[in-house]
Parts: sequence; structure tokens; C-alpha cells
Amino acid sequence: MLDILTNMLAMCIPFSVALLLASIGEMFNQRAGVFNLGCEGVMAMGAFIGMLIPFAAGGGGAVSQWYNFFGFVAAAALGAVFGIIFAVITVTFRAPQGIAGIGLQMFGVGTAGTLFRHFVGGTQSIPGIPDIDIPLLSKIPFFGDVLFSHNAMAYLAYLFIPVAMYILFKTPWGLKVRAAGTNPRAADSMGINVTRTRYEALMLGGALAGLAGAYLSIAQAKMFSDTLISGRGFIAVALVYFGHWHPLQIMGGALLFTFAQTFQTIIQSMGISFPYELAVMLPYVLVIVVLSFTSKDQTMAPSSLGKPFNREIRT
Repeated sequence: MLDILTNMLAMCIPFSVALLLASIGEMFNQRAGVFNLGCEGVMAMGAFIGMLIPFAAGGGGAVSQWYNFFGFVAAAALGAVFGIIFAVITVTFRAPQGIAGIGLQMFGVGTAGTLFRHFVGGTQSIPGIPDIDIPLLSKIPFFGDVLFSHNAMAYLAYLFIPVAMYILFKTPWGLKVRAAGTNPRAADSMGINVTRTRYEALMLGGALAGLAGAYLSIAQAKMFSDTLISGRGFIAVALVYFGHWHPLQIMGGALLFTFAQTFQTIIQSMGISFPYELAVMLPYVLVIVVLSFTSKDQTMAPSSLGKPFNREIRT
């Protein structure tokens, strides 16, 4: 029983990385007053371009790790570009954010699938990135396997949590982001460029979403397919609400969802007689149930979330 629990918890850490990165990026978007339902599309494009670079380079060994690195960088850069495009549509032209997000999601998923079939053709695997056992710590019973035997991106993603908290709550830029999402009119009167701040937040959110997609294709699945993202972009948006726009609570939500995901994986691998369809549905049902209980308390929600800002018009 302990071995099963150890395996489940050990799987939670790497499996939660993509959700964690995407939801933290979405948190910055929403803290600035913009919600991006196109996160799924950005993740799909990041997953494709992230996988394409090491696949096109071929080979293995130490050299291939550089191509993996370039894949992550390219995915983050492409995600930032998508963030700028979304900012032009929603911040500059003030289009409805929900509709624009759905459009971005459809465009990203469709384009990634089309380019994949054109340049790759079919399912192809890549070497990916290896796990790193941290000396001494990885030998600790139970905790070594759970916490200290993962790939480098998993460590970096969790180290980014305190960094995100520091940026959001302890830096002048974080104050600008929170002001832009809470009271953009007051922020503008104090000399804060609300438009630029929202552009920057959307660029950062897009970069993290692209990085999340690349993690799925390079580090987790080590391949790309049309169903690789599987709704994780929408789950990332939901986790921001679940976590009340706070990095630490969002991390807890990502781990909770991933625990349910690994639970259904363990059930199937053990051959337990349980309907496959219900096992796959379990993580998504959990998100719906949890959100139904947490949606009543939205006191931490940015008060101007989803509202376009026009400094020329006072409301």
C-alpha cells in the first residue's frame, strides 16, 4: 500500500507542472484584469514548436538537451507573441475577452494540429529530458522518490512559485498589475500605464502557457498529438478561481487535480474492475465539484476582471 501511495505522489509532481505553469501565467493575466480562455490554444502551439525543434534536430545524448532547451525557449517566445496578439484584440481594440479567448483557443489548437501533420506527419517520439536525482536527498525513504527524483523543469516550476509571489506582492510591477486589475481608473490617475501593464501581463501569461505546452511534449509525453493538451488550458483557468488568484493556493489546486488524475491511472494499471470512462472523468468532475463550492467566495477576484479600460471614457 505504501508503494502505491509513493508512486501516486511521485507522479503528482511532474504531472502537475504543465497545469502549474499555465495557471500561474493565467493568474498574472487575471490580476491585470484580463482573462484568457485561449490558454489551451497557446499551450497547443507551445507543445508543437517545443517538440518540433528537438525532433527536427534528431539525435540523442547531451547535444539533444540543448535542442530541448531551444524548444522550451521557442515555445515561451511563441506564447509571448500570442499574448501580444490577444492584448491587441482585447486591450487595444477592447473586444469581448471571452469570445476572443475562444477564438484564440480554436486557432491555436487547429494550427498546431495542421502544422504537425504537415511537418511531422504522424506520431513521433523524441528523447525528452531525463530525471535528475538530487544527491543524498533522493535517497531519503519515501520523500526521496516523491520530491527529489524529477526532471529539471519540474524543480524550476515549483521554485517559480515563491518567485511569482515575490513579483506579485513585493515589486513595483506587481503592484501595477494588481492596480490595473482592481481599479484601472485610479491606477491611471497615479501615472500607471494600464494598457502597457496589461500587455506585459499577457505576454508573461502567454510565455508561461507556451512553456507549459512544451513541457507536455518534451518532458512528459515526449511526443505531440492533437489530444495532448486535453483540456488542461481550461483547467488552468479554473484553477485560478479555485486558488483565489494566489500562487500558493493555485499550486494546491494543481496538485489536487493531478492527484485525481494519477489515481485513475493507478486504478487502470492495477487492473481493478472499474469503468474506464468513469476513471478518466474523475479529475474533471473533481474540478467542477470543487469550483461549485469555492465560486461563492470571490472576494479576492480583481474587481475589473474582464472589463475593458478606456481612459477617455469615465464610467
